[in-house]
Amino acid sequence: MVDEITRASLLYDFYGALLTEKQRQVMALYHEENLSLSEIGQEFGISRQAVHDTLKKAEQALEEYEEKLGLIDKFLRTEQAIAAIEEEIDRMEKLTSAATDSEAAHEAAQRLARVKEIIAALDE
Repeated sequence: MVDEITRASLLYDFYGALLTEKQRQVMALYHEENLSLSEIGQEFGISRQAVHDTLKKAEQALEEYEEKLGLIDKFLRTEQAIAAIEEEIDRMEKLTSAATDSEAAHEAAQRLARVKEIIAALDE
């Protein structure tokens, strides 16, 4: 699971282009430039509350996009799958380099089957 800051960044990276220009600007100033609500309000000539409302609406929109499209969830599952594949490949390399009997070769074949299962899970 990712922390709240990382999630907000991922949401913005994946779906930020779907926000209005003003929402994108406010989110960028708040999350990337670390400006306060008051500072952003001064930048746009609006109240702190209006900045807060814009941020909340933008964040809600991003969450709704993720709920409907699930791109971040799929991305994170893909990252986990890649890490698992890399681990399995490392194990297979060790097994095959040490394989002197049919039992080790059989285990290597089982590991390869596991890698194929992990890859197949990416399409789910």
